[in-house]
Amino acid sequence: MNLVALDTSTEYCSVALHCGFSVLSAGCVAGQRHSELLLPMLDGLLREADMTLAQLDGVAYGAGPGSFTGLRIACSIAQGLAFAIDVPVVGVSTLMALAQGQAGERVVACLDARMGEIYHAAFRRENDAWRSVCEPGVCRPEQAPPLTGAGWTGCGSGFAAYPEQLQARYAGQLERIDAAAVPHAAHIAALAGAMLARGEGIGAELAAPIYLRDKVALKMHER
Repeated sequence: MNLVALDTSTEYCSVALHCGFSVLSAGCVAGQRHSELLLPMLDGLLREADMTLAQLDGVAYGAGPGSFTGLRIACSIAQGLAFAIDVPVVGVSTLMALAQGQAGERVVACLDARMGEIYHAAFRRENDAWRSVCEPGVCRPEQAPPLTGAGWTGCGSGFAAYPEQLQARYAGQLERIDAAAVPHAAHIAALAGAMLARGEGIGAELAAPIYLRDKVALKMHER
């Protein structure tokens, strides 16, 4: 199966090309330049693999949660590509993509949601797939959903933004922490391949970001 995956949910911008049994990827810290960098990176991967867009079987994107603007960029570009070559689209949870990038069997993924909150989810690996232990949600770090047992890997920018609160919340349960981890298109591609194989692809017109909340910033009286 050939597919391309895109992620612009954080300041890091990445693209991956899954072709047969190989995965090519590219990424960089983009700041606000995601829309400028994404398509040239994709073009470079297609050239490296000696492929064209017409050879793709699907398009995947980091659906969220994450930066509101970033999510819209990845979703809209995925839609445009899928429309152009008439293939299905797969939206992949950025929190599950974080988990996919870890070696542990139990992963709690947290992204900095700003405004004193985190995007949070917890997963357990079962038979090479991820089962949700805590569904994706938004909360204050000191109110993060409880976990059962020890041996958890914590990952994502939430652990960089609120290390004390999250380590206190999960005292004795975290085996390791990867606060520098970001959702990456290579991990989205790995998850999307299985989703497409199960027939979970959708029409491009149905693709949408996963925001989890509808506020971008605090109002003056809330600060």
